[in-house]
Amino acid sequence: MASCRKNLTGSSMGKTEPRAVTGSFKVVGYLPSWSGAVSQVQFGDLTHIIYAFLIPTSSGGYEAVDDPVKLDSMVTYAHANGVKAMISVGGGGGGGGFAGIVASSSNITAFVNNMMSFVNQYNLDGVDIDWEYPSTGTQANNFLTMMQQLGTALHNSGKQLSIAVIGLDGDYVVSGMFSVVDFLTIMAYDDNNFQHSTYELATQCMAYWLGRGVPASEAVLGVPFYGHDSTQSESSDADEVEYNTIIAEGGNPQLDVFGSIGYNGLLTMRSKTSYAIANGGGIGIWELSGDATGSSSLLSAIHQVVAAGGTVSTGAPVGQIVTFKGFNGLYVTSNDGDSSMECDRAVAQAWEDFTVIDAGYGKVALEAMSHYVSSEDGLIPITCNRTSYSTWEEFDWIPVPGSSTQVFLRGTNGLFISSEDGLKAMTCNRPVASGWESFGVNQ
Repeated sequence: MASCRKNLTGSSMGKTEPRAVTGSFKVVGYLPSWSGAVSQVQFGDLTHIIYAFLIPTSSGGYEAVDDPVKLDSMVTYAHANGVKAMISVGGGGGGGGFAGIVASSSNITAFVNNMMSFVNQYNLDGVDIDWEYPSTGTQANNFLTMMQQLGTALHNSGKQLSIAVIGLDGDYVVSGMFSVVDFLTIMAYDDNNFQHSTYELATQCMAYWLGRGVPASEAVLGVPFYGHDSTQSESSDADEVEYNTIIAEGGNPQLDVFGSIGYNGLLTMRSKTSYAIANGGGIGIWELSGDATGSSSLLSAIHQVVAAGGTVSTGAPVGQIVTFKGFNGLYVTSNDGDSSMECDRAVAQAWEDFTVIDAGYGKVALEAMSHYVSSEDGLIPITCNRTSYSTWEEFDWIPVPGSSTQVFLRGTNGLFISSEDGLKAMTCNRPVASGWESFGVNQ
């Protein structure tokens, strides 16, 4: 999990009315020992809640759990709402003991026995292992042996075993792990020090693990309830800012950038949830105390999509032919797919007509002259030369605040299309939308 700021808080207990999550889709929320009150958790929107962290020792034991009263409260509250309660062992800075555990068969046995005792003591429903990260080869193979023994003990008692894994390049997790665990939480965040968890990254991470052989039903897409501040050092906790703090300080819950901070707003969270429903088995949240309340709540947004079976409205005139007029008063042209797109046409004709397509997951594709607009991932000017659409050809249709006729178009790289004021070829590389990124529809 992400590096965390410790600020221990008390907790209290209550009960909320459960809102059943449909089907077998998992909504897994991590609750840190040092942050967030149990009484504030929206248990009705979860299927699993995982207490973080229990720190293992190299001999197979564990350090005393932080705030056991809070853990007891979480378990009681979870079970009252039909939610499975688990313990996360290790964590970003607490997994050092695993190296000693897996180096010895007797230490593995001790660890398994101690985990079962802990699970039974706190009436837990399972264990989540977060080791960041074993070495490949012998250590990785011994890690599998540990997980096999722990999985057998837990499953024989009707309990679950899960693992938190890095988003990409997780060679330390050998393929035999997939038949041992009940689910994997894929940490598709912390990719950089700004827009660290784009929709595009989510699709890449999910594709990586599915390609490794993880059953879709086990693949839980990890999402962040925090942002990264690019003005702060990535190696310090100061670069992480809770989502609720971002919103309280004026961040737009619909967007993904506030000043120097990159985060996931409601639109991106809905799209990721829709994508996970179609391609995986769940959503995993690090971490619950970062959520906002009311209409800005990310967990509520996740629940809404789950309850709707994965359907997300694009908010766009799907199926209609539209034109886009730039800030300079000129029209966007596809250039018939022969060259990069521009915003320099005084009159809209065939090359300037775009059909709005529902691309799924709350996103649209734009078709002109039987080809699709591509963001080119923001690496080169945008084009309209794709015969089919995929991630680079999908966009968020975001109304310009205060206007009923203007929109921003955001690529899956988290960046906006810019007209470049008609002075050069259009791009999809703006983290913040302003005049050149606004387009009049059918004007």
